[in-house]
Amino acid sequence: MSSCKYHQFKTAFIIVRSMATVKRFYRKTNILSNGGKFEITLDQRKLKTPKGKVFEVNNKALALAVATEWEAQKNIIERESMHLTALCNTVLDNPNNQTKSDIVNYITNYLEMDTILFHSSEVDDLYKLQVEKWDPLVQWFCDHFKVDIVKTQSIDIPAVPIETKTILMRHLLSYDFNVIHGFLYAVNALKSVILTLATIERVINVEEAVELSRLEEEYQISHWGNIEWSHDLNKYDLQSRVAAAVLFVHLNSYLVTSLPKGDKIPNS
Repeated sequence: MSSCKYHQFKTAFIIVRSMATVKRFYRKTNILSNGGKFEITLDQRKLKTPKGKVFEVNNKALALAVATEWEAQKNIIERESMHLTALCNTVLDNPNNQTKSDIVNYITNYLEMDTILFHSSEVDDLYKLQVEKWDPLVQWFCDHFKVDIVKTQSIDIPAVPIETKTILMRHLLSYDFNVIHGFLYAVNALKSVILTLATIERVINVEEAVELSRLEEEYQISHWGNIEWSHDLNKYDLQSRVAAAVLFVHLNSYLVTSLPKGDKIPNS
């Protein structure tokens, strides 16, 4: 890269970075109850979504969790770490105009690309590890939903019978629009429908789900080494995303609607 182009790139990077950087502009984070909805205030100003809608959620516990994300911010607001806020914004703004059926169809079809259904093409140490760690969860999925599914050892997609998709779709449609967004967030993070369902059903915890989703990567690292800080950063970021998605699902599944007007979040 020439010095001129490098200078242009560096200038553009600084501009983008400065646009994305927002200093903390509030002192206190509060919660307000408003007609069965819960709003978050930053000092005396109501939090709003990227599209300008008033940020409101259906229950106290979720409002507390979101407010805690904002209260935890230091001098600079790190939006990329505020996963619950991002999930709520997506539900409220629905930027892609998706219906619940659209998302359920996506998740159901994603089963054909599920990470833990793709095993090593050779019967090697990696394959044995996949059988040991992944197969029990595949079996759990089949037993729990009374369906059949077959893993693959090639680049071809695994065999997912239409009956399996129908049963999974029916299960997902039993949840409301908000909850389905939580499922979607976890599926995209873990690259696995089965791991997402097992985590939400408390068969495995978040740390186990992340470890299993990264099984092949961890295997390669154990043989070839890694850049420690990068590896840890990616792992912890994934854990935080999955944890937020699971919490979002559970908080939207159990509504809490009583909160005195003007309830406050303790300062960090």
